[in-house]
Amino acid sequence: MDMIIKYILGLGAAIFLPVIMIILGLAMKMKVKRAVIAGLTLGIAFTAMNVVLGFMFDAISPAATEVVKNTGLQLTAIDVGWSPMAAIAWAWPYALLLFPLQIGINLVMLGFKWTNCLNVDLWNVWGKIFIASMVTAVTGNLYLGFLAAAIQIILELLNADATREQTYRLCKIPGVACTHPMVLQAPFLWLLNKILDYIPGVSNINMNAEELKNKLGILGENSVMGFIIGALIAFAGGYDVKKILMIAMQVATALVLFPMAAKLFMQALAPIADATSSFMKSKFKGRDFYVGLDWPFLAGQPEIWVTAIILVPIELILAVGMSQMGMNNVIPLASIINVVVAVPAFIVTGGNLIRMIIISSIATPLYLAVATSFAPMITSMAIETHALQVNPGQFITWIQLEAPEFRWAMAHALNGEILGIATIVVYAIGFVWYLKSMKKMDAKIEENKKITRNGEISC
Repeated sequence: MDMIIKYILGLGAAIFLPVIMIILGLAMKMKVKRAVIAGLTLGIAFTAMNVVLGFMFDAISPAATEVVKNTGLQLTAIDVGWSPMAAIAWAWPYALLLFPLQIGINLVMLGFKWTNCLNVDLWNVWGKIFIASMVTAVTGNLYLGFLAAAIQIILELLNADATREQTYRLCKIPGVACTHPMVLQAPFLWLLNKILDYIPGVSNINMNAEELKNKLGILGENSVMGFIIGALIAFAGGYDVKKILMIAMQVATALVLFPMAAKLFMQALAPIADATSSFMKSKFKGRDFYVGLDWPFLAGQPEIWVTAIILVPIELILAVGMSQMGMNNVIPLASIINVVVAVPAFIVTGGNLIRMIIISSIATPLYLAVATSFAPMITSMAIETHALQVNPGQFITWIQLEAPEFRWAMAHALNGEILGIATIVVYAIGFVWYLKSMKKMDAKIEENKKITRNGEISC
């Protein structure tokens, strides 16, 4: 049984999640044809997004590596990306126990009305396995590892509740929310965003990609922005003119294709979300249920990709500067396009591109510092589980640690370390404040809608 489940999961999200969605659709009384088409479309959407992302990564990552090499620095920890981390997580002996833990917590919270989110993103259960295995490695206590995973599961559901309306306003896909752990960095980014409210010259700027196009004309087009940014990164990597133009065109192509691929998510998810909402409402009167999903249904928003690409040179500069101060030992490589910070920044700022770039840049040192801190432990886990081969003297790590301050604080707080405990207390206070702030914002927007509707009726 263990081998069967691991084989299915090994097929990847593009196969695993469509199967889950088809089963969910049939359980929610969808017609077989509709459920199958929706599931297949979801698989196609994931595949298309991964193809475009891989295409852009193949263009930017080698150029970024050349930039680092040109500095002459010897950085011993290699950023290997999320796939090897998932392999390490699945190789953990207790990995499969996280499935019943996530499903059980979700059902209990639904039953007690602590959430209205049905999280069907079982593929990303590996993120809970990852934190459980890390905490177990740090503390030497398996039970604390499972406690950390349980806390992450609960916070993901509460966060989905808090961001659902904002997510709908931004992507216009009804009945879904993002339960990906990356959004757990939202409280920290929310605080940074609120601080910007008090900075002259920034507080009044509210510019999304569409407004950027209007202000900059041709320079604001996805294709042109992608071409310019790609060319600058390639130039910094020391490439010749031919290679610079090729990389520039690849990045421009990716920025144009991302929104096209993202439309497939809407086609796939809308009928499943509608069926799930209707079925659950028929069983639980007065409840407004929705489906929790992986982040790519937001990937069609150009602000995310503009921010992530602009962050590439910023990451490289910070990696070099922090290494000289002894705070970083990581070569940004597989995670150089850091959507993990861009997505929560997109949500908390409401798609304000300028603010996204600012707060993402401020948060980037956290990713480098925590990735450096966890490198020895991640390397040991890879060796112990036989998930990866690591050369002697070499370390592996992952820059996109998904809410790095939360993962670091959880591991060190449960290990009884004062700084870790203090950090997790501050995070908890910030999380509660952030949840209340999001609810107030939703209530205010809803009140404004009512006033507008009443005004239209009276006219």
